[in-house]
Amino acid sequence: MLIEEKIKSIRELKNYTQGYMAEELGITQAAYSKIESGQTKLTMSKINDIAQIFDMPVEDLVAYDSQRYFNSFNNVKGSNNGSVIGNGDVELITKLYEDKINLLERLLHATENELLRYKEKYGEL
Repeated sequence: MLIEEKIKSIRELKNYTQGYMAEELGITQAAYSKIESGQTKLTMSKINDIAQIFDMPVEDLVAYDSQRYFNSFNNVKGSNNGSVIGNGDVELITKLYEDKINLLERLLHATENELLRYKEKYGEL
């Protein structure tokens, strides 16, 4: 899996939009799209910035293997047919959900602020 595919996969797991990533990187959405499509060569500096947005070490970003995480749900062990998920997998999945919750809370807060500005400008409906 190429680094740009890893970045796209992690971005989607975190439920981040290309627009959000572009804003965090200080570039346009079109420029960010070129990163994920492989049209733009990534520098180590940009990879570091992206890993920081994902709140993960660069090593984890580079070593990321989506198939490993999806396969961990399909592995069975013992007679109870339960899934085998390693501690690292549970921690990563938990972190991804926490990141998603934090993003949704920030979006809700921004929406509430926008609604207040709208009410101040146009009054109650």
